[in-house]
Amino acid sequence: MAGASLELVALSKQFGPTAAADTIDLRVPADTYCCLLGPSGCGKTTTLRLIAGHETATVGDIILGPVNVTDMPPARRGTAMMFQSYALFPHLTAVDNVAFSLKMRGIAKAERRAKAMELLRLVDMARYAERLPTQLSGGQQQRVALARALITQPQILLLDEPLSALDPFLRIRVRAELKRLQHELGISFIHVTHSQDEAMALADLIVVMNAGRIEQAGAPRDVFNAPKTAFVAQFIGGHNVIATDRGPIAVRADRLRLTRTSAPSKLSATVRSVEYQGTHLQITLAAPDATELTATLSEAEYDLTPVHPGETAAVDWSDRDVHRLSESP
Repeated sequence: MAGASLELVALSKQFGPTAAADTIDLRVPADTYCCLLGPSGCGKTTTLRLIAGHETATVGDIILGPVNVTDMPPARRGTAMMFQSYALFPHLTAVDNVAFSLKMRGIAKAERRAKAMELLRLVDMARYAERLPTQLSGGQQQRVALARALITQPQILLLDEPLSALDPFLRIRVRAELKRLQHELGISFIHVTHSQDEAMALADLIVVMNAGRIEQAGAPRDVFNAPKTAFVAQFIGGHNVIATDRGPIAVRADRLRLTRTSAPSKLSATVRSVEYQGTHLQITLAAPDATELTATLSEAEYDLTPVHPGETAAVDWSDRDVHRLSESP
């Protein structure tokens, strides 16, 4: 398979008065694992469907490699889409599901089944080739659907929340397989998710979306450590957004310090809850202006100054841990 870069240029999609995708500008280099991340209704799935050709752009361009594919039908774009529901044919075996698109192209049975078996081996499903979808687990069906998408030899693979139906343990295992496959195949994966953990684990490029627009795009560590807006800081998680006279700032939850109220500090807050999380304790606090703060402390840190719901704690942080935020685009 040969990968290609993807570029979206001022791409918009209107549904009546609503802009589901609003002036999207994005470049995804070849051989990149890109996650479109955001809450429900933010425009990430619409953007994916525009790339696939399952929605028609209102304005803007979609450029795959050197080719403008904006007006091309899905089958000619060089993309393949793996749907959230997997959409396997219930009456066909795993190998015939994978081979189906080659059958529609008139490829001889022996050739298409040989190619399908090659893809099933790639996703470690060859031993289940003759099973029907109802005889497969959710994770196995997911891998068959992945092989079916890859058999068309796409330049880019599009995945619409592919892990949402899996249990937590299997989700971690399958996302590791997706990352491995992306590297082995050398093509870009564009993966829609609302899970911050999933995006952080998988992506070379995270694109955080809100209200049809891109709030921030970058490497996972860059987006986490330097969120540009209050929305990104809050959605990515692990940050507190604090109002100051100079505008909002973000301070990571693991950089807050809690001390006795008699100690000098930036502010005092009421402890709402203390949750033991195994590797750390998570303390939720209410500031006087009703802002909710979260502090993440190690057991050793907490044991030095234990706090309990209803108590008042002094909250402090280092100036070097402050990150200033700008307005949403």
